[in-house]
Amino acid sequence: MKIPEVLWLSQEEVASLGLSMRSIIDAVDEGLKLKGEGKVELPAKIGVHARKDCYIHAMPCWVGGDIDVMGIKWAAGYPSNQAKGLPYINGIWCMNDCETGLLKAVMDANWITAWRTGAASGVCARYMANPESEVISIIGLGVQGRTNLLAMKEVLPKLKEVKIYDIFPEQVKRYEEILSPQLPGVTFVPCKDVEATVKNADVVITCAPIVENPERFVRSSWLKDDVLAIAVDYDSSLDADIMTGGVFVCDDRNQYLETQSWSSYFHGGYPTSEQIYADMGEICAGIKAPVTSGRRGAVLMGIASHDIMTGRLLYQMAVDKGVGTWLKI
Repeated sequence: MKIPEVLWLSQEEVASLGLSMRSIIDAVDEGLKLKGEGKVELPAKIGVHARKDCYIHAMPCWVGGDIDVMGIKWAAGYPSNQAKGLPYINGIWCMNDCETGLLKAVMDANWITAWRTGAASGVCARYMANPESEVISIIGLGVQGRTNLLAMKEVLPKLKEVKIYDIFPEQVKRYEEILSPQLPGVTFVPCKDVEATVKNADVVITCAPIVENPERFVRSSWLKDDVLAIAVDYDSSLDADIMTGGVFVCDDRNQYLETQSWSSYFHGGYPTSEQIYADMGEICAGIKAPVTSGRRGAVLMGIASHDIMTGRLLYQMAVDKGVGTWLKI
């Protein structure tokens, strides 16, 4: 019996394919729409925790409809790696054939995770931000801080000012050096503290590491009444009343409530089931209407459909361009 070879793609090869943020945003949006239509099988992620504040998650998913792709990501998040000069996030993504279950590809998940996470915030802002938004704030200027800003560039055409903050001062200068050439005409404003960063912002995005006992340091009183506040970090940064004080959305209702059920830290004091206006699948599918004014809060935990939709594009690009190595398993 002949077993087909499997395509292996390194991080360098994945990055070399040149998949654009706009394409990823559109793909993530499509995956969320299919999820809202009930055409996606998406169990809540499970994980193991070998060290304090560290995790490795298994994230399987099948996206049906006309897409019909399935796979799984095995991804680790180790905040302690930052002090060691190692990546906070690392992992692999595996793609399987839906007809046979056979493995089709194994690829680096670092690039996928970074870009699809930024793209998910872009989809959220596409539907939930005021389209006239001019000022955004980014707290946490690592990889996620960079990709989230690139996503905002794609969906907020009136963007004029980016207020930035990180607890590591050297990150601020590096962030501006990397991003400012990609956003001509946009002013970068380094801020001395969190309060100054979020003041008068139309969109606030926090990209802090996920930890077991979050220290929520962004106060509701510092924000405008008309603001979209996105927690890319589960809820490590934003006070609970930011999320309970207006319209609340999450990327996936099932995963949000599952996490809330077993953790006294994550989502503690955050909206309960009846307080969730919608998840992003319901909004992208048109089941619930977008809300673009008032206090809006979003918890985006990262879901496997984003990986599926991004990995699918990368696989096809790699095959078309002849990138990667074919291996026997």
